[in-house]
Amino acid sequence: MAKYIFGYHGQAVSAESVAQDKAMMAAWGKWFRDMGPALVEIGNPAGPSKVLTADGTIAGPQGGGLTGYSIVEADTIDGAMQLANGCPIFAAGGSIEIAELMPM
Repeated sequence: MAKYIFGYHGQAVSAESVAQDKAMMAAWGKWFRDMGPALVEIGNPAGPSKVLTADGTIAGPQGGGLTGYSIVEADTIDGAMQLANGCPIFAAGGSIEIAELMPM
């Protein structure tokens, strides 16, 4: 099985109340649990980012910035994409970038 990284893109969810925050965390927890042993590393959220180019230019990310990552195992990238179904980031208007992690 190959390993794939899920790069979460979108604005960080800022709940307006403690109840909403708990509900969002519960949704993420359920989604992670539902992946079972395919979830290799739950990952971490990411803070604000900047983009550095070869000429030294610094800019903000284009589109929704990286807001976190996870690592999963699947037979194919299509299998990894199936694992991404139902991710709570979609409810917040975000997306997931999926790429195979290549052994070195």
